[in-house]
Amino acid sequence: MEPSYGQFCTIARGAEVLCERWTPLVVRELLCGSRRFNDLHRGVPRMSTSLLAQRLHRLEEFGVVQRHAVGKVWEYSLTEAGEDLRPIVMALGHWGAQWVGSRLRDDQLDASLLMWDIRRFVCLPEFPPEPVVINFQFRDARAHEGAWWLVVENGVADLCRDDPGREPTLVVNSSVRALTEIWSGDLLPQQALQSHEIRVDGAARDAQALWRWLGTSAFAPTRRARVARLVSDRHAAGAAGA
Repeated sequence: MEPSYGQFCTIARGAEVLCERWTPLVVRELLCGSRRFNDLHRGVPRMSTSLLAQRLHRLEEFGVVQRHAVGKVWEYSLTEAGEDLRPIVMALGHWGAQWVGSRLRDDQLDASLLMWDIRRFVCLPEFPPEPVVINFQFRDARAHEGAWWLVVENGVADLCRDDPGREPTLVVNSSVRALTEIWSGDLLPQQALQSHEIRVDGAARDAQALWRWLGTSAFAPTRRARVARLVSDRHAAGAAGA
């Protein structure tokens, strides 16, 4: 991308800051609460660490991001200008849910990003007081991304790639696509269970509570409303042609 569009238009000048490849996703991660470099990178796992460092530096130059040392570690946060991007980023997400939706290619499915997103947005108030360990098993994930453990204890959610050595409350066996579509609002849990795209093993009470515990993406309600309208329109068209 050229460094400048060479226009005084504020759309052009704003796009020069925000529309470089990966930059909106870096801002998304900061808006979601990630502060440290490694946490930011977990939200953009296919972005190289050197490019992430470059994008953070550029955002800092434009006054969108600030950093400060916490002990020996740098933490990043949004400035007032960065926080003003929140409605823009959220609007882009809702637009995507409304008009782009689930046109996911296989190479866009990412178990690592999915689990990281689930971990940070689980509905902690819905969990019982006792510890909960959920083992996710993806039968089609990339190498070393097939097994995950979500541990919720004392109001804190932790995500592990290695077996924490604790008896799982539930074992969720799924394809990456099925759980992604539930998370994004394209598929209802009941549909995935009935079609055997997902299997949940454990106590019936916990299995029923699972979807309350996990919640969905912030954009899932928009996507579900869109899917419902598409289904309704198809039914109306079918009835009219009968």
